[in-house]
Amino acid sequence: MDLEDAAVTRKEHEASDRELVAKLVDQARAEGLELVGENGLLGRLTKLVLESALEGEITDHLGYDKHDPAGRGAGNSRNGTRTKTVITDVGPVEIAVPRDRDASFEPKIVRKRQRRLSGVDEMVISLAAKGLTTGEISAHLAEVYGAEVSKQTISTITDKVVEGMVEWQNRPLDPVYPVVFIDAIHVKIRDGQVANRPIYVALAVTVDGERDILGLWAGDGGEGAKFWLHVLTEIKNRGVGDVLMVVCDGLKGLPQAIEQAWPRSVVQTCVVHLLRASFRYAARQHWDAIAKALRPVYTASTEAAALERFTEFAEVWGGKYPAIVKLWEDAWAEFVPFLNFDAEIRRVICSTNAIESVNARIRRAVKARGHFPNEQAALKCVYMAIMSLDPTGKGRKRWVTRWKAALNAFAITFEGRLSPNPR
Repeated sequence: MDLEDAAVTRKEHEASDRELVAKLVDQARAEGLELVGENGLLGRLTKLVLESALEGEITDHLGYDKHDPAGRGAGNSRNGTRTKTVITDVGPVEIAVPRDRDASFEPKIVRKRQRRLSGVDEMVISLAAKGLTTGEISAHLAEVYGAEVSKQTISTITDKVVEGMVEWQNRPLDPVYPVVFIDAIHVKIRDGQVANRPIYVALAVTVDGERDILGLWAGDGGEGAKFWLHVLTEIKNRGVGDVLMVVCDGLKGLPQAIEQAWPRSVVQTCVVHLLRASFRYAARQHWDAIAKALRPVYTASTEAAALERFTEFAEVWGGKYPAIVKLWEDAWAEFVPFLNFDAEIRRVICSTNAIESVNARIRRAVKARGHFPNEQAALKCVYMAIMSLDPTGKGRKRWVTRWKAALNAFAITFEGRLSPNPR
C-alpha cells in the first residue's frame, strides 16, 4: 500500500504542476507575453521555481513551515524578504529572498551576493571558447537575454577556468601512447610590443584509439633541446613511460630530447608540413608541378625507392630551387621512418592531419582576439577552445573508428610495447 500511496501522491503532484503551468500559459496568452525576455513566461516560471526553492530552504533552516504555530518561541523566525535580480539563461529575473531574524540563513540555490546562476557562467565560457571577445559576449547577452553584463564581469567569469587549466595540465597520463603529435599555434602577445609567439600542443592517441591532448606549453620561438627536454620530462613525470612514435614539424632540439626521454621512440617529420615549407621557396605557378614531382618520394614503397625518386626530383628542380632540395636533405633522417611501416600506419602518422582539426578550432578562437596582453591570457584562450571540442561526442567515435586498423598494426609492429606496463 505504501508504494501505491506514493504513486498516487506523485500523480497528484504532476497533475497540480500541469494545472499550474496551464494557468500560467493562459495568463501569458491573455496578457500577450513572450516566451523569453523581460517578464516573459519562462522568466516568471524561473522566478516561481527559485522562490519556491528558497522558501523550502528557509523552512528546513528554521525547522517549521511559514505561519506554523510550532515556530513560536523557537528563537529564530522569518523576517520578511529582500529583492535581488539574478541573471539566468532566460534573462534577468527579480526574486524575493527570505530572511531570518538572526541572519543565520545561508541559501544554497541562490547564494548571498550571487548575481548569476551557474548556467550563465557556463554560457559565457562557451561563447569565449568559440572565439567571441568580452565585448561581443556582453552585447550578445544584452541582445538575446536583455541582461547587462560588463566586460569586466565576463573576464572574471572566464578567469575561473585558469584553476581548471592548471589542474588539467598536471593530471596523470596513460603509461604508453602509440603516437604523440606535437605542433605549434602562433599567437600575438603584447609584451612591451606585439610579437608572434608559439603555443605548442601535444596531442596523443591512446591505446583505445581515443584523442588525448596532453598539454599546452608557451615558447618564445627560440626553443632548443633544453626546452623540449623540460616539456618531455614533465610528460614523463605525469606517468608516460613509453611513446612509440612522435610526429612533429622539424622542431629544433626535439629529436634529441625525445631520444633522452623515450630512447625507443621513432621521430617522424610531418610530410604535409615539409611540402608546405617546400612551396615557400617556389613560385606559385610551379606549386602543382612540384607537388606532383614530390608525391612519388613520400609514397614510395621503400626508403631506397624514395631516395631514387628524390634524386630524380633534384635533377629536375634542383637548379631552379636548390633550397627545396636542401630542405628535404636536412629533414631526410626524420622523414623516412614511416616508409618502413605498412599502409595502415603510414596513413595515420605520415602527417599531423590528426592535429589539424584541433588547430583549426584553436585558430578561430585566437584570430577573434587579435592579440593577448600576456602569455597566461593566450593559454587560457587556447585551453577553452580545447575544452569545447567535440561537445556531442561524435568526434570521439570517429577517432576510435579511424584508428582501429592502425592500432592493430602498431600492436604487431611494436610487439609488447602497447601493454599497460611497458618496459
